[in-house]
Amino acid sequence: MGVKGKLIASVEVKCGGHLIHDIFHTKTHHISNICPSKIQNFEIHEGDSVKVGSVVSWKYNDDGKDKISKQVIEAIDHQTKTITWKLIGGDLLELYNSFTIITSFDHEWTTWTFLYEKKNEDIPEPLVLLGFVLHVTKDIEGHLLK
Repeated sequence: MGVKGKLIASVEVKCGGHLIHDIFHTKTHHISNICPSKIQNFEIHEGDSVKVGSVVSWKYNDDGKDKISKQVIEAIDHQTKTITWKLIGGDLLELYNSFTIITSFDHEWTTWTFLYEKKNEDIPEPLVLLGFVLHVTKDIEGHLLK
């Protein structure tokens, strides 16, 4: 059994968290246009939109390396503006037995929560990835403020 971990980071957003939630929920395919140096592609494999049960994948550049993440949408709460993404494939699962990302958005804040189980205690905490998603959030905010 691996070492379990939880990381939480919030970033203030001047455009309103609800607008960023809308991008991640209904306009996810636009993220690669908003920050092309970070996100190269978003694709829905199962389902016709981002909804519970949809299988999606991201091609992204993290820390100078091209990576892939395949996820199933486990939960969406429109009232709390929360989306839960569970990894089912991709680079992160080479290091972690399980990895779940929870995004939540309120009026002034976007919060990212990572729940994971490392394959062994020598695997690093996903701090670089956490910084990456915060930068993506700020890129989206900058786009929305234009």
